[in-house]
Amino acid sequence: MAEVKAVIHEKHYTTYIQAGTNSLTADESVANGGQGEGFNPEELLAASLSACTSITLRMYADRKEMPIEKIEVGVVLTRNAEGTATAIQRSIAITGGISPEQRERLLQIANACPVHKILSNQITINTELL
Repeated sequence: MAEVKAVIHEKHYTTYIQAGTNSLTADESVANGGQGEGFNPEELLAASLSACTSITLRMYADRKEMPIEKIEVGVVLTRNAEGTATAIQRSIAITGGISPEQRERLLQIANACPVHKILSNQITINTELL
């Protein structure tokens, strides 16, 4: 379970996000009327997939004692003009001496990261106004 709270005041559109003892700032770009003080919401979603993939791959590689020096995960999220379809392009670069078989296994592991599973399965959002 993940629990996050976002608070926005009168400053357009700076939003303060808290999860336990961790915090970050989200915002819109200046071009979109914001202050440009943080990730925009779509960037946060892309960052979530990128971070989860990186962490999942590092955990697996460490358990298997793979000689991986660096893992870079890029995510590009695009939506159609109507906002009815979303495409996510994820690219993974791995630095280190691993075999083609290990590379293939790491691709399978990337596709099993928890955020990938969330985004690939049915999502239900229940909202209540307090």
